[in-house]
Amino acid sequence: MGEDGSVTSAPQRPDGPTPTPRLIATDLDGTLLRDDKSVSLRTVAALAAAEEAGIEVFFVTGRPARWMDVVSDHVHGHGLAICANGAAVVDLHAGRKFVQVRALPRATALTVVDTLRASAPGTSFAVEMTTGINYEPLYPPFFQDPGAHVATAEKLLEEDADDTSAPLLKLLAHHAELAPDEFLALARSVAGGYASITRSSPTALLEISALGVSKASTLELCCAERGISPAEVVAFGDMPNDVEMLRWAGTSYAMGNAHPDVIAAASGRTVANNEDGVAVVIERILAERAAHQR
Repeated sequence: MGEDGSVTSAPQRPDGPTPTPRLIATDLDGTLLRDDKSVSLRTVAALAAAEEAGIEVFFVTGRPARWMDVVSDHVHGHGLAICANGAAVVDLHAGRKFVQVRALPRATALTVVDTLRASAPGTSFAVEMTTGINYEPLYPPFFQDPGAHVATAEKLLEEDADDTSAPLLKLLAHHAELAPDEFLALARSVAGGYASITRSSPTALLEISALGVSKASTLELCCAERGISPAEVVAFGDMPNDVEMLRWAGTSYAMGNAHPDVIAAASGRTVANNEDGVAVVIERILAERAAHQR
């Protein structure tokens, strides 16, 4: 997302030899995707080569399942992706079917809404469910959704709140005046005991999940099912919602365009997303693996 000076030279690798991973976990926006939301031919080839070499690739994103078309054709093997910052595991081979959902309780979401309204007047909200997004009148819909309902967050969260209602994946909170990191720090200080709060947008837009739900915690669950340890994972990211995942993975790379907190969390650094930083590292991993096997 370009929050730091871009790295355009060779990647800064972690100390010691680059391990051959069993799994690559990569964020999408600002990381795997270029700024125009495309996947370059070089990156497509690198992902396919990794899968051909027996390395699983997981897309781990804040995006909802309905916005995964951009990479659906590039998921091989298992077909799974981690969406909504860990709140959902989705099978892209099966029409974006939800395999696992880690829902945010509606009562908790209401508590967070009340807390942020009191601490940051002017905050507007949206609710992201397995069925789509609904939002308040003042919330800026970044992607128009013709099926969205518009009402206060309190009404949206209380409507049909029974056992048959769609699971709530995350609450979104936007502020028109606060700086992004200022809003994040404030929200965590007043509501961090109720939910997991992060951000991935260059604007003051927070993403709020159930307590303990993150890209890292859901990736850890997926890896445990496969008998894959953190040491066997290489992860890539660029924004604060990637920090936990980068700290968890045995080897991790901040993009050249990464937020300072991401750079501090990662064990290495690659070039920017517009320069195919993920592909650069995958190519090197595969080249070193091939050289070792000779």
